[in-house]
Amino acid sequence: MRIHLIAIGGSAMHNLGLALHHKGYEVSGSDDQIFEPSKSRLAKENLLPKKIGWNPKIINQDIDAIILGMHAKKDNPELLKAKELNLNIFSYPEYIYEQSKNKKRVVIGGSHGKTSITAMVLHVLQNLNIECDYMVGAQLKGFDVMVKLTKNAPIIILEGDEYLSSPIDRRPKFHLYKPHIAVLSGIAWDHINVFPTFENYLDQFRIFKNMVKETLIYCEEDIELKKLSKESSTCKMISYKTPDNKIKDGITYINNKALQIFGNHNLQNLRAAMLVCKELEIKEEDFLNNIQSFSGASNRLELIKKTNNSSIYKDFAHSPSKLMATIKAMKYQFKNRQLIACMELHTFSSLNSKFLEQYNGTMQEADQAIVYFSKEAIEHKGLKPINEKKIKESFNKKNLKVFSSSKKLENHLKSINLSDKNLLMMSSGNFNNLNYDEIHK
Repeated sequence: MRIHLIAIGGSAMHNLGLALHHKGYEVSGSDDQIFEPSKSRLAKENLLPKKIGWNPKIINQDIDAIILGMHAKKDNPELLKAKELNLNIFSYPEYIYEQSKNKKRVVIGGSHGKTSITAMVLHVLQNLNIECDYMVGAQLKGFDVMVKLTKNAPIIILEGDEYLSSPIDRRPKFHLYKPHIAVLSGIAWDHINVFPTFENYLDQFRIFKNMVKETLIYCEEDIELKKLSKESSTCKMISYKTPDNKIKDGITYINNKALQIFGNHNLQNLRAAMLVCKELEIKEEDFLNNIQSFSGASNRLELIKKTNNSSIYKDFAHSPSKLMATIKAMKYQFKNRQLIACMELHTFSSLNSKFLEQYNGTMQEADQAIVYFSKEAIEHKGLKPINEKKIKESFNKKNLKVFSSSKKLENHLKSINLSDKNLLMMSSGNFNNLNYDEIHK
């Protein structure tokens, strides 16, 4: 099989290219920009395009399938050439489905927690030497790639993102996987550039729910999911909630087993992962024994630095519900320390002046709250300008500090005495390349 990936440099796309290469396929790709770590990882496997940019001359009848990444545009010259030649064109999720038609498909969906749940399931399966294919949205410890596709693995574990499949396919990714077993962790309005109303966003999860062939596992503590669960279903429905737990000396325990993760949302994720594994005939005791060594997915309450009386964590939290849950988890876990919570407005939704009001009260539990935004990012996304006053009104947090310069933010963070305090850095970006290690040496 000869496969060509248009926009191979993306986080998901380059991992798919690596997975197909490891499967023995002939893989080529192109992109107009490729950054690290994609660049080095592609180069290591001799998959890095010789030239940056689009070249329709390399698109020919010898190609069995074209996979189109989200970074490409509708008028991409290679895409237009592929259409002209009537080649098979797939979106990323479409091709993942093509590779897993004969496998039991487990799809983890939800507005938050899906990466962590997927990572927990994979961690336990790997520890138990259970063969599976997978696709997950973050780099995991003990896993070389984020996508694995083999011929013989009987099951595949997929993180089910609700965002668009490709520039020419407006369907949400998780609508294309046709799951046997599925999870919905929660519903909180996001991606307003694609789903302009909450009702429209909610409908995508309703459609997904009705696609599940065997079992849907859902969080009963989520208001929208609880409503959705009462609608008619053709599959088996299993609910879950935060499991009983205790905290001692900053460590969370379940059934007297010490965990490396913490926070109610992480414990809910753990319960969902446990139920998935149960559906895969893994005993609860085996799951708990193996989940103890799980330290979390990258950028999900990830410990950056630690001293005897302070810690620095980073997290992917950026939407209002994620922000509130992550701050609450840190405050509850470290009750004797003050919390400095710093978040970046980075996504299309968060930088939208109308959506900003959704953040009202989300940082109330932080002892000190900081918001950073980039004026250049707003301009790049073609959005209307926002200012410090609008942000302060929207968050409605006393003494909220707002920065639009990453250098000024860095200087402010460096000036803080972190003794008996924790610092939580939350973003789906990187605070304009802020070096966390430089904040407190």
